[in-house]
Amino acid sequence: MMEVSYKKLWKLLIDKDMKKKDLQLVARISWASVTKLSKGETISMDVLMKICMALDCDISDIVEFVKLEEN
Repeated sequence: MMEVSYKKLWKLLIDKDMKKKDLQLVARISWASVTKLSKGETISMDVLMKICMALDCDISDIVEFVKLEEN
């Protein structure tokens, strides 16, 4: 199993001195999408592309897949 992690996105926002509300405005995404990001839920590729364009970055700069340990 894999899960999605947006830790890289949050670190990038900190480096750019941006808040989640700023991301929503510059990327022109809904607050529902920001909420999903905050919860580590999957979002559409369209939203990820908007974020990458707004932050001038690549998808690998904002998201990564983490393998879950099996018990």
